[in-house]
Amino acid sequence: MAEKPKLQLFVKASDDGESIGNCPFSQRLFMILMHKGCPFTLTTVDMKRAPEVLKDLAPGSQPPFLLYDNEVKTDTNKIEEFLEEHLVPPSYPSMTPKYKESTTAGNDIFHKFSAYVKNQSPPHEDNLQKNFLRSLLLLDRHLCTPLPHELAKDPKMTESKRKFLDGDELTLPDCNLLPKLNIINVVCKHFRHFEIPKDLKGLSRYMNNAAQMKSFSYTCPNQQEIIMFYRPVVKPMAR
Repeated sequence: MAEKPKLQLFVKASDDGESIGNCPFSQRLFMILMHKGCPFTLTTVDMKRAPEVLKDLAPGSQPPFLLYDNEVKTDTNKIEEFLEEHLVPPSYPSMTPKYKESTTAGNDIFHKFSAYVKNQSPPHEDNLQKNFLRSLLLLDRHLCTPLPHELAKDPKMTESKRKFLDGDELTLPDCNLLPKLNIINVVCKHFRHFEIPKDLKGLSRYMNNAAQMKSFSYTCPNQQEIIMFYRPVVKPMAR
């Protein structure tokens, strides 16, 4: 029997230097490895006191990075591709989506969110919030639109009830989008007293289903860590 690969994922540490920090890229890879069910070691990296060994492993790099049988990989997208190519069925679940649209759904939300929460000019507030809401509405529409395999089972279906972007199984696009949606929820609620509207049924269903997944809930940073990270970024509105 072939020996299982030795995997070590290095992620950004929180302000305490030990627990998981606010980094959607780190959470993305953490989620993939947890969902794959492959044994791995998680190492949090305190960037304020990064030990010399990390400088030797990945000089000039920021977490996340992966050590795979003593081979260092530092690019998040390439790490994701590498894991999907090497951790394959039947030992590990495939996480490649069936539909191209799943990989682009919600891809502008974080950009619109950032523009909204970083704004300090009251005249721009309404327009930026509308742009942000429009991006959430587009994602909600995608989640409510039946996918081809759902319509094949029920041609009369008008609204999808699937759990995730690509169906009822977690895929790579979910691991990219869900950490960002979690940050959006925490930051908007704390700094803008604004929450993702509950009447977006598809998006609410999506977030509720994600909360039931250990690969998502266990990998989320503490909410206070997210708030602390964004405190210097989200400035008070100018008067």
